[in-house]
Amino acid sequence: MDPDRGMVAEAAREAAERGVAGKARWVQVRAEDLPAGLGTFDVATFARSFHWMDRDLVAVTIKRMLKTGGVLAHISDLKTETDSETGPGPGPGKETGTETRIVGGGGLPHPAAPCSAIDKLVKEYLGPDRRAGRGVLPHGTPGGEAAVLTRAGFSGPQRHVVPGGQPLERSADDLVAGVFSMSFSAPHLFGTRRDAFEADLRRLLREASPAGRFSERQPSTEIVVWRNAPAEHALSWTDSRISGNERCGEHTGCRPGAIAFRRWPGPA
Repeated sequence: MDPDRGMVAEAAREAAERGVAGKARWVQVRAEDLPAGLGTFDVATFARSFHWMDRDLVAVTIKRMLKTGGVLAHISDLKTETDSETGPGPGPGKETGTETRIVGGGGLPHPAAPCSAIDKLVKEYLGPDRRAGRGVLPHGTPGGEAAVLTRAGFSGPQRHVVPGGQPLERSADDLVAGVFSMSFSAPHLFGTRRDAFEADLRRLLREASPAGRFSERQPSTEIVVWRNAPAEHALSWTDSRISGNERCGEHTGCRPGAIAFRRWPGPA
């Protein structure tokens, strides 16, 4: 589920490409417009998206859409790791000022992405305050998720971490696409200067890596699990279910605004 038509179309295209189109239904809808006749589910996952929503409204609605013992899982990059290229703070690939990425480290075949320089370039074009949609977020996105979900009647949370550190290789095109995928540097924010920004961005990347290849390490993934009480009927969820092959996709970031629902096979 995603509010953006293009993202829903891309998800359907990739699912068909991987031969799993029959296992999912793709829906374009805003979280605030749920339940939208979708039914009830065992699991609802939020991929770095809950903080963009009307959280109290969405939390109450999701709880009503979950079966007794169902799970709301929030998936994101681990926020406590150190970014060896930029240090803590906002930058490309980050949604809040406390989120960090492992972009460097020894033993990698290509240079790290020049995150600090990219962040500086974005600010030169869009100003010092972080953009988001039609507004700005000078202090980042809101916190207090635990209080919101507790108010809605969820129990928990349980926290699980999928270890990262695996080497990843990126092309210049990958990095450009990544910059434009962020809410604070989305293409529409640049207006008529979009092409100029992209030209400057590609020039910066060529200077950092003439071969056009970059290396980083996969950040660890944090999964925060909340349950639809009563807890004695909750689904079993153990660390053994989580491995590096069960990540939210192969890349380090998940689409802001997206929600995924799942029903377990067999009788409820």
